[in-house]
Amino acid sequence: MQSLHNKVALITGSARGLGRAIAERYAALGADIVLNYSRDKASAEEAEKTIQAMGVRVISIRADVSNVAGIERLFREAKTAFGKIDIVVANAGIEMVETPVTQFTEEQFDRLFSINTKGAYFTMQQAALQVENNGRIIYIASSTTAFPVPGMAVYGGSKITPRYLVDVLSKEIGYRGVTVNSIIPFAVDHSGIFAEAGSYPELRKSLIDSCPMGRLAEVEDVANIAEFFAGELSSFVSGQHLLVNGGATQ
Repeated sequence: MQSLHNKVALITGSARGLGRAIAERYAALGADIVLNYSRDKASAEEAEKTIQAMGVRVISIRADVSNVAGIERLFREAKTAFGKIDIVVANAGIEMVETPVTQFTEEQFDRLFSINTKGAYFTMQQAALQVENNGRIIYIASSTTAFPVPGMAVYGGSKITPRYLVDVLSKEIGYRGVTVNSIIPFAVDHSGIFAEAGSYPELRKSLIDSCPMGRLAEVEDVANIAEFFAGELSSFVSGQHLLVNGGATQ
């Protein structure tokens, strides 16, 4: 197991689900944690208590990643609290499924792109400006960017654009020893649209049927890769996009 002692990790969208699992994994490895949430203060406070019990420092900051000023404030308050930022995970996002191309609205398009695309772009921009030398920047993408799925045109489109930014940013700041990578998870059980048991049964079955391992991803599967990308074992791995999908074909 790697150590993240004396590191500070900022994870957007980390009050619950996948972001929280990554935050808790980093805390278990000794990192101080900056939690971020947009609305769910109760979940953020619960996550903060759990992480405090691990013996590391933690703060939670409310900021909407669709607002650039909010992202800038998030990073500013994080540095004020801890003095530095070593690891940034651009995780915050929303999903939209089972919406054919002929049915999505301008409002839906604007909302997904403002959070998933604009939010990720400006989070990674701030990360590039603020992260320490030899730091880590990680973008949480989606397997829909590798395998197009009917009904997910807007969601997949909003998630694929920041993957290009990962490639560019890895080239622009690699001289500082900073690595920039993306994790491309399969649908994650107990998170996002599958947070509630029994949700989207037809889609769930279709996804499971496409996976040789016969299941969806779990938050721990993704946290395992987030651990790898955050530590020294990946110090010469940058500009990469790692599928975490059990060999699934969609």
